[in-house]
Amino acid sequence: MDSIETIDKIKTRVVGIDIRVDRTTFAVVDIRGEIVAKDQFYTDEYPDINDYVSALAEKVIMLVEENGGYETVRSVGVSAPSASSVTGCIENAANLPWKGVVPLSAMLRDRLGLAVAVANDAHITALSEKTYGSAHGMKDFVVVSISHGGLGSCFYSNGQPHLGFNGFAGEFGHCCVVPGGRECGCGNRGCLETYCSKAGLVKTAEELIAESKEPTLLSELNDLTIDTITDCCYKGDKVAIEVFRLTGEMLGLGLANYASVLNPEAIILTGEVTQAGKWLLKPMRASFEEHVFHNIKNKTRILVSILKEGERDVLGASALAWDVKEYSLFK
Repeated sequence: MDSIETIDKIKTRVVGIDIRVDRTTFAVVDIRGEIVAKDQFYTDEYPDINDYVSALAEKVIMLVEENGGYETVRSVGVSAPSASSVTGCIENAANLPWKGVVPLSAMLRDRLGLAVAVANDAHITALSEKTYGSAHGMKDFVVVSISHGGLGSCFYSNGQPHLGFNGFAGEFGHCCVVPGGRECGCGNRGCLETYCSKAGLVKTAEELIAESKEPTLLSELNDLTIDTITDCCYKGDKVAIEVFRLTGEMLGLGLANYASVLNPEAIILTGEVTQAGKWLLKPMRASFEEHVFHNIKNKTRILVSILKEGERDVLGASALAWDVKEYSLFK
């Protein structure tokens, strides 16, 4: 009888990486979806992509070696803005420091010696919600990510993500809602994310402060953020409440158009902007029901994600990693 040592061992861990405009988070995740170890660093400290990938690889290797070693890791999954799961590249990201086409999957694979899968951050968020979150058990749903970096989305149809011809389906944030409106990082004007992302909401606040003919607590703030504007709402500040009303109405209109095309079971909202709670969600829901196709009115659930902001996308990236064909220079 063969010795037990001759039997192949199953690798029980993967690495999930979440690349955002402000920070990059990476984690070792086990086969049960538990985060074994996690770390992060500032993305914008590395304006050169080669320096960034080298630093990321070094930090991942260190974390892996400190938590079980390379022999336990099967593969790597990466979530990034404007990334294509078809090409494995970040392509013309509007808000990241690296321009043009970045072959991230190939670059990381060369440095790590492991299989690397890359996908759009919105698609990763949806995968995480499907695997671990509010969309568990659903087949037809939309996930919308509202953050500082923008407004992304991904939708599932009959249990499968719709990625499109070259991996960029669901660019909800780049639908034009105001012809000739605010300039967007993508190069167009009037995109939804210029009004409904965190940066868009702050822009609306700045405009209303400048236009206001009555005193507002917002003008006294050193830093306009989701939290500080929300605090002013609870204090009864009319301008702060109007900021969220306008943002919510615009977002609700966009979501109504989306739902009228797809007829999803639910729309799941994620990201920092959802922290505003009722001040955003109430006008958004009213606008949604006003504009959605009448046959699905009051039939689409709108949910806020139950997953933690700092963990959702590394978990989604780890789920992606399990699907890539295993490869290792260290077998």
